[in-house]
Amino acid sequence: MKPLLLVLCLSFFYLLPPSKPDLESDRSALSALRSAVGGRSLLWNLSAPHCSWTGIICDKDQIVELRFPGMGLSGTLPAGVLGNLTTVQTISLRYNALSGSIPPDIADISALRNLYLQGNAFSGEMPSFLFSLQNLVRLNLASNKFSGPIPSGFSNLTRLKTLYLEQNQLNGSIPDLNLKLDQFNVSYNNLTGSVPSSLSGMPRSAFEGMPLCGSPLKSCNGTGGSGRKLSGGAITGIVIGSVLGLLFILLILFFLCRKKSATKEAKDAGGAGEQTAFDIPREKEVGASSVRSVSSRGEGKSDNKSLVFFGKQKGAFDLEDLLRASAEVLGKGTFGTTYKAALEMGGMVIAVKRLKEVVVSEKEFREKMKEIGEVEHENLVPLRAYYFNRDEKLLVYDYMPTGSLSALLHGNTALARTPLNWDTRSSIALGAARAIAHLHSRSPTASHGNIKSSNVLLTKSYEPRVSDFGLAHIASPTSTPSRVSGYRAPEVTDTQKVSQKADVYSFGVLLLELLTGKAPANSHLNEEGVDLPRWVQSVVREEWTAEVFDLELLRYQDVEEDMVQLLQLALDCTSQHPDKRPSMAAVATRIEEICRSSSAQEPDPPRHVDNADGSSQSQQTFSIDSAAPSSSLKE
Repeated sequence: MKPLLLVLCLSFFYLLPPSKPDLESDRSALSALRSAVGGRSLLWNLSAPHCSWTGIICDKDQIVELRFPGMGLSGTLPAGVLGNLTTVQTISLRYNALSGSIPPDIADISALRNLYLQGNAFSGEMPSFLFSLQNLVRLNLASNKFSGPIPSGFSNLTRLKTLYLEQNQLNGSIPDLNLKLDQFNVSYNNLTGSVPSSLSGMPRSAFEGMPLCGSPLKSCNGTGGSGRKLSGGAITGIVIGSVLGLLFILLILFFLCRKKSATKEAKDAGGAGEQTAFDIPREKEVGASSVRSVSSRGEGKSDNKSLVFFGKQKGAFDLEDLLRASAEVLGKGTFGTTYKAALEMGGMVIAVKRLKEVVVSEKEFREKMKEIGEVEHENLVPLRAYYFNRDEKLLVYDYMPTGSLSALLHGNTALARTPLNWDTRSSIALGAARAIAHLHSRSPTASHGNIKSSNVLLTKSYEPRVSDFGLAHIASPTSTPSRVSGYRAPEVTDTQKVSQKADVYSFGVLLLELLTGKAPANSHLNEEGVDLPRWVQSVVREEWTAEVFDLELLRYQDVEEDMVQLLQLALDCTSQHPDKRPSMAAVATRIEEICRSSSAQEPDPPRHVDNADGSSQSQQTFSIDSAAPSSSLKE
């Protein structure tokens, strides 16, 4: 009888419908989280299903992601709340103002794969309960206040691929983690000792700001590689030898300066010596630029010729005026050095590019200059004049006072960076697209050849002006080829033969730079960075589209859909196959439609946002259109 009763009970159990997620428990946990964190309240309609709330991503009524990046949240995370959300796979609370410790019940979320807590004020030692999260793939605890040693327990996370612990207060040595990490960073902590061999393949930047040694840093063996300390006598000898060497060098420099001064006085007494035009003999450093005195000597050379003007600047000044001007170095670009030249007459300021390595004949050069000088568009920097002789090739342009888009996006430091809102960025994108489309419209073979953010200059009102068009066809790069490879289409092997479709690829990288705020790989700002198109594609595919956007853009509301549309366009432009890239005319039209859509939205907040609570809403709407050409990149 008992076996029969057992069979009936089991049959009844299996005939019951499968259990549904405990929706009420999930809502209660989310409400408790909302009540615990201060700052700008999460704008949730509590009468609506919780899967429609901002930052809550569901799959069949199960919560799989919590996304609250840059939402101005403050206070401490409550204990006994997040652990109830056992189906969550991703938690992103990055760039808020949360403090205290990580609640231990997070260890109950066995499905957790991605935990992003960077940019907060969490403190205390590294919580050991994290090491029970066996499914964890990405862990980012950077830019917090964690202290103490790095636990060896991280080795328990066998699936971990990304571990970011930089900019904390960690001390001690780096443990030998038995992990196959793709991304790792512990820079700017208080760590000492040597880099474990298991981490020797990581870039140097992963260990910056600390007295560490071992590959990829300097060897730990010390001077001579013997590992023995130098004796006091040896140290004294080294110091004395160094001092004597320095005195000897100073003595040589003194005599050289005396000789140079005497030679200059003799030349001044006997007449001007012969030098090439636009010679710059004196230089002194002022900040990041070099201010130089420009003089003209050698007017008697037979191959000196006059400036050749285009447009309205004709006759405004002559070669003599230019060569007497003082010049400040604005930058050293792909094809030469650009100066800001202040003319003595009328206070006129112009930009002068001094070309290097011109690879065409004088006839071809002059024909190309005539072609460039005839190009007129409101978003192009016009060529006003040029000068050609055997030793010098100078190009004269209008001076753009605000500088380049690259300088505004990245700056030299975090304090130097100029915040750019969505309207400004989309307007820059539209103007640059129109300029390049105009260049392409002149002939089927016409191209810019060197599109990058440092060649997008800005007026005082942030209107874009594209520069350096056409120079790729007449000059060889002075910088190493890798410096511009971050913008270069994969099919380009000859920098003097860049097609219109290759221009589209470079412009797509420029759009990604505008949207992410990141410099492309191998640019002068990002020597060892990742390939920007591939990075965006991987984030869109593996994580969530909103992760790619510059945090400054996440501060603005009601433009999420437009940002995603521009991101999709950038991905289309950077397709590996040229035939799949749109034309620049089509690109300009699509950006114009996006800008028109943005202008119909409510006005953005002010450009300069200093408060931590200026964050984005409705971030669950960030997704790549599955019907678009890059549909393989959606989540």
